Amino acid sequence: MKREQGLTLGEKAVDGLLQLIQERDYRPGDKLPTEPELAEILGVSRNMVREALRVLVSRNIVVIRQGAGTFLSEKQGVVDDPFGFAMVKDKKKLTRDVLQVRSIIEPSIAALAAENGTAEEVSELREILEQLESKMMKREEYSKLDALFHKKIAECTHNTMMVNLIPVITEGIEIFSREVSVTEYEDTIKAHRNIYEAIAGRKALEAQQEMLYHILYNHERYQQEQKDEKSGEI
Repeated sequence: MKREQGLTLGEKAVDGLLQLIQERDYRPGDKLPTEPELAEILGVSRNMVREALRVLVSRNIVVIRQGAGTFLSEKQGVVDDPFGFAMVKDKKKLTRDVLQVRSIIEPSIAALAAENGTAEEVSELREILEQLESKMMKREEYSKLDALFHKKIAECTHNTMMVNLIPVITEGIEIFSREVSVTEYEDTIKAHRNIYEAIAGRKALEAQQEMLYHILYNHERYQQEQKDEKSGEI
């Protein structure tokens, strides 16, 4: 294949397509032009367009829906289970490991959210919190809303790397909710409220501390439950 400025034609098509997505400010879920239109825009053959699209599909940047067209992925560059959590057999160790990782990254995420979150994003975070509190007060299943709350906090950072860590956070919450049988509703409601208020008040250090407290508290709860289980087996 011919090279121009060190790039193959296929690589140039991929770069051109990425540049087009950025320049036109496509958002997740937006539909891209058709293959013939892309070929004309990029000045390459339709075969090159197909090759470029295959590359972007493999990176989860775009998705192709049969009969509908090509769309920008809702989770650009991120798969639902990037670390293969589903394949780990020892769920107890996985839960401990995930809580440790969350205790390292999420306090910093909360601090950045307090610094960078827009008024609209903070308002959306409050709406999620209120739905979460309602579920918890009714003693209903709430893990999806819990994950959504933490996901929104990551989005408030406006940091691409932080946002790409969302699957670690949300999967970690799902794993924890499956492994812990007893929920301390009142304490959990208070912890989420404290995190929200620190972010809404633009108090980065306080948001960091509240998030760390929340995760360490969950870690202690999990460890205690494991001890209780072992005691019951004796």
